[in-house]
Amino acid sequence: MKKLNNLKDKSELIRRLERLAPEAKGLWGRMSAHQMLCHLKDCFLMALGEKKVRQRGNIFHKTIIKWIGLKLPLPVPRSRPTLPEVNQEIGGTRPVDFESDFAELVKLIERFANRADGFDAAEHPILGKLSETEWARWGYMHTDHHLRQFGV
Repeated sequence: MKKLNNLKDKSELIRRLERLAPEAKGLWGRMSAHQMLCHLKDCFLMALGEKKVRQRGNIFHKTIIKWIGLKLPLPVPRSRPTLPEVNQEIGGTRPVDFESDFAELVKLIERFANRADGFDAAEHPILGKLSETEWARWGYMHTDHHLRQFGV
């Protein structure tokens, strides 16, 4: 299974991000390509404990859904509602400049992959407490999901 703390897997995602065009249209959902970059930034900040997100998960999410989502080689479901705190139209970071938002995202991916600066500080808002391996899997899967959304 691919994980963001694996150098080969991280490099693959960054290469795919580099192919993302600002005008790219999503194959599903309402996000623009630029909003998606900011959404990913917010989600990595959440995982690093630097962006507060209200806990929403229940015992079913924290056990069954967590196990299915992180252990089985299944894609993330499409068009799931985005949490308000990481939704760029509600409480998420607003897109400003595509190139600078891209650069910030790559830096966050590097920090996240290296588990620096408070990596253990946060719980996933749906899945609850995650191990380093589970966070690394989540980081890869979530980024891959949005890259597939934009065909890269």
